[in-house]
Amino acid sequence: MKKSLFGFVTFLLISALAGCGGGGKTAETDRVAGEPKPAVSPGPTVETVDIPFKIGIMTGTVSQGEDEFRAAEMISRKYPGHVEHVTYPDNFMNEQETTISQLTSLAADPEVKVIVASQAVPGSVAALRKIREARPDIKIGFMEPHEDPKVVNAAADISIQPDQVARGRTIIEKARTMGVKTFIHYSFPRHMSQELIARRRDEMKKTAGEMGIDFRFVTAPDPMAEGGLPATQQFVLEDIPREVAQFGTQTAFFSTNCGMMDPMIRQILATGAYFPEQCCPSPTHGYPTALGISIPPEKAGDFAYISEQNRLKIAEAGMSGHFSTWAAPEVIVATRAMVDLLVDSELGKADYKDSGVVAEYLSRTAGVPVTVARYDSTSGNSYLILIDSIYY
Repeated sequence: MKKSLFGFVTFLLISALAGCGGGGKTAETDRVAGEPKPAVSPGPTVETVDIPFKIGIMTGTVSQGEDEFRAAEMISRKYPGHVEHVTYPDNFMNEQETTISQLTSLAADPEVKVIVASQAVPGSVAALRKIREARPDIKIGFMEPHEDPKVVNAAADISIQPDQVARGRTIIEKARTMGVKTFIHYSFPRHMSQELIARRRDEMKKTAGEMGIDFRFVTAPDPMAEGGLPATQQFVLEDIPREVAQFGTQTAFFSTNCGMMDPMIRQILATGAYFPEQCCPSPTHGYPTALGISIPPEKAGDFAYISEQNRLKIAEAGMSGHFSTWAAPEVIVATRAMVDLLVDSELGKADYKDSGVVAEYLSRTAGVPVTVARYDSTSGNSYLILIDSIYY
């Protein structure tokens, strides 16, 4: 992956983005419609598998969601000639009909037997229902669904997203391990209206209280409001030094917005504060761009290598122990594992309704343990996941 492809935030500076959440998760970015995708590197070699049907995948564009787009590329290389890949619109909140059209177009091909939406942005449930009317034989999976989790649980064959409520505890536990005394949570009303994001915030506040950490919620500008992402990023650049000046360097920062990651990492590195986890935990989310790391094409998708480069840069700055993330990008892990699981299920080799099997596929893909829990223990097939953490 070339350095420019990791320059995620650079693309966003000319657009309005509204970050990460989950299930409830929102990663909303407005860019110019029809914006050409940057050239892509071939990425790491993967095994190839021949199957007697096709797979349909919908992801964001590179600028909208690089990890999910890369996951689709990896899947296309694994199942050559058997993958149809479409993208949802960058301005998906205002173009839900386009999302519906993109997903339903995949089902128009009678050879398609598996469809995965990553991310399942608004409109995906409506598309699923239309597909079911004409093609009840298709297995449909959602990665990081944005719509009502109860509705998704009842509709999709399988859905996977980070366990946001559990993260409310695990992120604060990491902060305590780092020696943090104050925890700053950035967000804005639109994100806080999302069920799981709000519940995660509440769990963070509760856990912080139990651990003697001063939890403070700070309202940041919404990237989809007037001023867009530049105003949001400028706020972060100015506010982190203010917070550190007031509360000291033993202050940790968290945000629900993807576009804040780059400036947050830069300012935390400059001020000596702490960064337990991104909104979308991954070695690639914010770190390479903020740290000025160029990833050679042959190392694209090599997360151990990318993490080591992150660690070295942070160590050079004398900030070892101040940063953490998940060992692998949950978007790539879950998307690839979901496709493999549904393909094997169609071939009669696996049961996607067995939580143990789901955990096996996820852990194998991640290369590290993945904790899996059902969203509803009594019905549906929605899973909430946590991937092992690493520290820089």
